Amino acid sequence: MVSRSRSLESMLRIATANVNGIRAAHRRGFGDWLAARDCDVVALQEVRAQADKLPAGAFGDYHVALDTGTIPGRNGVAVLTRHVPDAVRTWAGAALVGARQPDRVPAPDRVPLARGLGPFAAQGRYLEVDLSDAPLTIACLYLPKGGLPAELQLTERMREAPDGGARYARKMGFMSAFARYLVRTRRAAAAAGREFLLMGDLNIAHTRQDLAAWRRNQRHDGFLPEERDWFGRQLSPRTLVDVVRRLHPNDDGPYSWWSWLGQSFANDSGWRLDYHLATPRLARAAVRSAVDREFRGRRLSDHSPVVVDYDLP
Repeated sequence: MVSRSRSLESMLRIATANVNGIRAAHRRGFGDWLAARDCDVVALQEVRAQADKLPAGAFGDYHVALDTGTIPGRNGVAVLTRHVPDAVRTWAGAALVGARQPDRVPAPDRVPLARGLGPFAAQGRYLEVDLSDAPLTIACLYLPKGGLPAELQLTERMREAPDGGARYARKMGFMSAFARYLVRTRRAAAAAGREFLLMGDLNIAHTRQDLAAWRRNQRHDGFLPEERDWFGRQLSPRTLVDVVRRLHPNDDGPYSWWSWLGQSFANDSGWRLDYHLATPRLARAAVRSAVDREFRGRRLSDHSPVVVDYDLP
């Protein structure tokens, strides 16, 4: 784990975690992890619970911005902060916001959508907040998992029924639209004098370093050439930087997702799907990172939290 020794005046500890259901994660110890990890900001994906189904104290002592989406038991994103944020923005134009437990519905700023994002607006996939204690916009994303194009859908090799490439087309459409939106919101943050940090489960392993078994997964969704190419086009030294890869340029991984099946976790045969993508100045402020594979001997989810310490000027 990242060392807890840090200057509270300048250091921000920021984490992203796909909890794969906040209720299940709490049964595995998420609440204790959240209290012990001492993060300033935590971005969560796949909360998978409507507000009235959240466990008591679901988000500890944090201020909560939460977009559950409208499909019970699916998706849902949240950003937890120590202080009330200056602004909360969603695609649906509504969010639950509150201290410790979201209990009121304010009127956050509605994010102008890029063409093509409308069908996803109410699914609980994106949320962003402007921190009040640092000049920083935090964005939390749960990108659709997708599927294979029709020509790669071989029934004998698939766990799911072939869909003619529908899930693949849906993911590619989302990525195309989101790329336009990402430019817009990153520039808006810069115009407001804020750094920008996109975190979340992007459901893509970008390079061979990001997937242990890359050779046999080159025709698998999440590692398709067109997905990886899209990911690479979102990064540059002047726009967004993959923070963990900057800190670990020559390492395989560190992976953040492992199947529950077989020995993939024990053998560290995983995927790196959970990212911190930061504007260059913020990326340079990152001093250390860690993937919390387990907490007190238990996995919190099929994903593990990715934690980065930023030593801000």
